[in-house]
Amino acid sequence: MFRHLERLRRIEDLSDPFADYEAQTPPGRYAAFMWTFLKPITPIMLGAIGMGLMVALIETGLIHYAGRVVDMLAEAAETAGPEALWSLRGLELLGIALFVLLLRPIAIAGQMALLNQGVSVNLVALVRWRTHRHVLGQSVGFFQNDFAGRIANRIVQTAPAVEDSAYGALEALVYFVAYVAGAALVLGGIDWRLAIPIALWLLVYGFILRSIVPRMADAAEAASDRRSALTGKIVDGYTNIETVKLFAHAERELTLAKDAIEEVRDADARQMRLMTLMSVCLALAGGFLITSTVGTAVWLWTGGAASLGAVAAASALTLRLNSMMGWIMWVTSQLFQHAGVIREGMETISRPHAIVDAPEAKPLAVARGEIRFEGVRHSYGKGAGRGGLDGVELTIRPGERVGLVGRSGAGKSSLVNLLLRFHDLEEGRILIDGQDVAEVTQDSLRRAIGMVTQDPSLLHRSVRDNLLYGRPEASEAEMIAAAEKARAHAFIPDLQDPAGRRGYEAQVGERGVRLSGGQRQRIALARVVLKDAPILVLDEATSALDSEVEAAIQDALSDLMRGKTVIAIAHRLSTIATLDRIVVLDEGRVIEDGPHDDLLAKGGLYARLWARQTGGFLGLDADVKAAE
Repeated sequence: MFRHLERLRRIEDLSDPFADYEAQTPPGRYAAFMWTFLKPITPIMLGAIGMGLMVALIETGLIHYAGRVVDMLAEAAETAGPEALWSLRGLELLGIALFVLLLRPIAIAGQMALLNQGVSVNLVALVRWRTHRHVLGQSVGFFQNDFAGRIANRIVQTAPAVEDSAYGALEALVYFVAYVAGAALVLGGIDWRLAIPIALWLLVYGFILRSIVPRMADAAEAASDRRSALTGKIVDGYTNIETVKLFAHAERELTLAKDAIEEVRDADARQMRLMTLMSVCLALAGGFLITSTVGTAVWLWTGGAASLGAVAAASALTLRLNSMMGWIMWVTSQLFQHAGVIREGMETISRPHAIVDAPEAKPLAVARGEIRFEGVRHSYGKGAGRGGLDGVELTIRPGERVGLVGRSGAGKSSLVNLLLRFHDLEEGRILIDGQDVAEVTQDSLRRAIGMVTQDPSLLHRSVRDNLLYGRPEASEAEMIAAAEKARAHAFIPDLQDPAGRRGYEAQVGERGVRLSGGQRQRIALARVVLKDAPILVLDEATSALDSEVEAAIQDALSDLMRGKTVIAIAHRLSTIATLDRIVVLDEGRVIEDGPHDDLLAKGGLYARLWARQTGGFLGLDADVKAAE
């Protein structure tokens, strides 16, 4: 039996959640947001609705037929005796039995297969894939302004909320229409007065929905937001566990978590209070439905206007409708709770990209590697004169190695971030070989630039995966050669993770936590060596290394720089003194530019910074300013 389950793959394959589509920002309105993800599986949903209607009508019809059976039993007992039932109605009863045993299960199986395999399996994957794709395309600033844990939580929990909403709506809508309409038709067909209690009950039921359920949506959205905040705080603590331990702040983290958990508890309690109120109202409405419908049927029977079978059918339909409406009410409340989760997720998912490719953007073509900054101004939206860059004019010739120097906040990192287009300029242009970086595709721009930062971030994957991130198509020999150039091959073969994986297969841990700072830096260097981009950016690339390893790495960097345009940011001036030029930034402007010896001879800011160094590091800003 179980081997036949694989045949259900045919239904799962009716829709491809990873099919090509026109990528765009998901709508910010709930209905449009839902339709965006439901549209690709509309044919499957329509099939599920059709099968659901068939099942619901079968169920209603069987309950109605149960009343007919009661009448047949009464008729047989009054005429030829109970034993005559089979001779009079045997074939009919046999046909109904076969229908119940064969056709009914087939209809239910068809409905469940379409819902489970066609809708649920594909919809969750589709929502997660498309929302993750959209969020991954956001700018660096987007992720810097939020908890990674909260962003991930919203992606993860929005998908099943959309799926549960679609699944529940299909079932609830179908059964509501089929059962209520079927009950009204059956009972109204017996006597129109039997339909009155159902009509009155529907009014009460609608009032309950309108009064309570929307409040549950608001409560669900608040609870979802607080759960996401809780996840963000917990993940933040786990990610920075070394800092937590170093400062002995475990109790502080527990207090923060307790406050967040308490907020979630309060939000959940509000939801549960509404659930309790709804259950009580539902029980009262159900009691009215049962007593009024059955009472009316008995009253009609006593007056000879209804048969015993009609009373039985009315009783069974009413009880079934009451239990069904309880389930539908629960599903409806779940729909509104899911709506709250989805609306909370939309706060992250439905935000448009801040950095987008120009409509006619073309891939960057780097033939020489010249970089020009023309009138570059950027203050991160804080206004002129409040930090950032202020009218930078700078040309870096092809193959030239340039060091960027300046006090903290002078604009060194801003210049590099704008070159990489992590932010858009507020004024001016940045050109690479005459091509405006705002007019080329972001991917091609960043593929042309290799960067090593002061605190390199490694993926929680194997050493091999991290190295090949620089160039996935590289061969084994090329990967090892890059590791050797970065002096990383010396320690990689000895690595071993808790699962026993060794060497290049060893997992490095989240952000490379299982490695020392120097090991992380050398793997990051090897990754850039393997990338072999024509433009190289070094942001304190050797700051995490000891002097002996740094000397070896400097040799590797010299080889890496050959033939490339290089921008090197450094506080330790000795690491850039041999470069072709030194550019000194101060308060967002270029104030000095030239070779190391020429700048020393000028006696300006660079010379004072050099003079203030001890062991090659910049002196305190206050000391330098005092010297000025």
